[in-house]
Amino acid sequence: QVQLVESGGGLVQAGGSLRLSCAASGTIGSINVMAWYRQVPGKQRELVAGLTRYGSTNYADSVKGRFTISRDGAQNTVYLQMNSLKPQDTAVYYCNWKTRAYLYATEYDYWGQGTQVTVSS
Repeated sequence: QVQLVESGGGLVQAGGSLRLSCAASGTIGSINVMAWYRQVPGKQRELVAGLTRYGSTNYADSVKGRFTISRDGAQNTVYLQMNSLKPQDTAVYYCNWKTRAYLYATEYDYWGQGTQVTVSS
């Protein structure tokens, strides 16, 4: 089992910045893929940013150039730095952590509890 604890959400004015954190604990394998998703009421959860085990990143077009995903491997924490925030970034943000012990092992998929980000205009 892996436990994910998110923090860093809140209320910010348009143009401001926030940094979300997701701290993982428990049985974390050697191969991990981390991501941040977001969801607004009435819509599907969407991928915001992903970080592969090779260190490559991918971003939703809507956040490219403004958001950065990173990981502190020693602390098993993944971050989402969000700059130049817009009202349309308002959502509940969820941390997702996929882990497996080795390459062909079973992959386990975990979600954080979600943290609200509200951007006022």
